[in-house]
Amino acid sequence: MTLSTTPLRHFLDLKDFPYQTLRTILKLSADLKKRLAEGERPELLKDKVLAMIFERESTRTRVSFDVGMRQLGGQTIMLSGKEMQLSREETIADTARVMSRYVDAIIIRILSHDDLLELAGAASVPVINGLTQLSHPCQVMADILTYEEHRGPISEAKITWVGDANNVLASWIHATAIFGNTLNIAVPDAYGPSQGMLADIEKAGNKINLTDDPKAASEGADLIIADTWVSMGDKDADDRLRTLEPYRVDQDLMDLSAKGSLFMHCLPAHRGDEVSAQVMDGPKSVVFDEAENRLHVQKAILAWVFGIESLS
Repeated sequence: MTLSTTPLRHFLDLKDFPYQTLRTILKLSADLKKRLAEGERPELLKDKVLAMIFERESTRTRVSFDVGMRQLGGQTIMLSGKEMQLSREETIADTARVMSRYVDAIIIRILSHDDLLELAGAASVPVINGLTQLSHPCQVMADILTYEEHRGPISEAKITWVGDANNVLASWIHATAIFGNTLNIAVPDAYGPSQGMLADIEKAGNKINLTDDPKAASEGADLIIADTWVSMGDKDADDRLRTLEPYRVDQDLMDLSAKGSLFMHCLPAHRGDEVSAQVMDGPKSVVFDEAENRLHVQKAILAWVFGIESLS
């Protein structure tokens, strides 16, 4: 087991990290997955306690972090905003200062990205972004691990995003700038990238193409990604469903992609909306491998924030 002696480590956004750091985490993810399949559970975080704060509902993030921390020999405390003094307007910073005296790390799912940054800024223990309205880095790390397991280096992939410009896409934009894959983004103008996202697209250079034509974007793609059209906090569900209707990933769209292409979705999925049942449950879909890999990637992230960079 290799330990790093670097200062306090947070995992907030992919764009915060150099390529080699993310590669280290992905390698550790694959090694931990292999060890688990062989019946081994290295107790890398024995006696560590992870606080898990969820402002919003969660299945995969919540269960995978909880199980992952336990498999690493640690313990978890599950909290919701309503159960804490946050519900009575205690500041995020004060919460961070107090929690830092009780636990060894914090994972938080909270809509406000500014609140995430405030928490990390005030905490004296590692903070992990379990999702905000602006990004979802753990999800995209799991996506990359999944793609590379099935098809090889992500750097050689032509990836297509179909739907609206949301937090998962934001993290894919960050990943593309780091890993060097191609990313075609097919989104309607009404639900297109924010100014901040457009700035990140520009920084990535010619690796990212923005269009409102899902068919053109999907031509020859190695991977097509969709996400739910109505996310947490959205109050315009009817407008979204109507506007995004032409952006459904169905078999006709998949037929435009490369012969060995894959389909991903971070789940939960709504068959008949953003993806057809034929695609979701079809042979190109790796959505459940992708969901499983949240566990392995997040175990590696947990180990990394505590300074563990390899199992050797």
